Amino acid sequence: MKHSRPAVGMVPGGERLFQRIYTRLGCEGRPPHFIVEYHPYTDLTHTIRLREDVARVRLSDVLADAPAAVVEAAAAILLGRLYRRRPPADLIEIYRRYTYSRSTRRRLLLVRRDRAHKTEHCPAGTHHDLDPLFQLLNGSYFGNSLPRPRLGWSRRAWRTQLGCFDPALNQIVINRQLDRPGVPEYVVAYVLYHEMLHVKHRIKFVRCRRQSHSVAFRAEEKRFTDYARAIRFLDHLPARPRR
Repeated sequence: MKHSRPAVGMVPGGERLFQRIYTRLGCEGRPPHFIVEYHPYTDLTHTIRLREDVARVRLSDVLADAPAAVVEAAAAILLGRLYRRRPPADLIEIYRRYTYSRSTRRRLLLVRRDRAHKTEHCPAGTHHDLDPLFQLLNGSYFGNSLPRPRLGWSRRAWRTQLGCFDPALNQIVINRQLDRPGVPEYVVAYVLYHEMLHVKHRIKFVRCRRQSHSVAFRAEEKRFTDYARAIRFLDHLPARPRR
């Protein structure tokens, strides 16, 4: 199955659509001139930048064949953030249902496989090596049942996350901030274990809600031998990323 070519270019009727949503949200003053384009992002990213009286909007080209109501919902979300207005609940629900539908998730998986950056399989960092840790954790907690994904370290230190498993690229990337001599190996092992649990417990969508950390996931996470110690250490990082 192949997805269609990127629909880069102007969004038909995009300016009128954004003006209409601008009015519906009750934004004050004269609306800016909207320049609305599709852009080949790696996911459902949408952006808006306001300069003087011109608002440049980029919508993910995944929306190129979406129902008009979904594009309206994306517009309401962007304008709501920009002008601090609450988007109508019906539009939020339309967008949520679209983004969490199986067909959209399949499409996004293919898009990410084509466009997203694949990290090199370089598990050995400056101070910690992910490869032997993966093998040890796989044997100790998963009965050697997990196939090994691509392993690597982030190019830069992340401020918002400790690690990431990307199923589209089949890779686990760990925050380079943890590849330091002052970070105990059990902390790196815990973060890697957390991402390995994402390999086992794939993201689910229940009642149009994304479920990344299920009850079963959290219960299994606490089986990690040094769970409490690792959490205490991570809680005291200068820039504490989320788990």
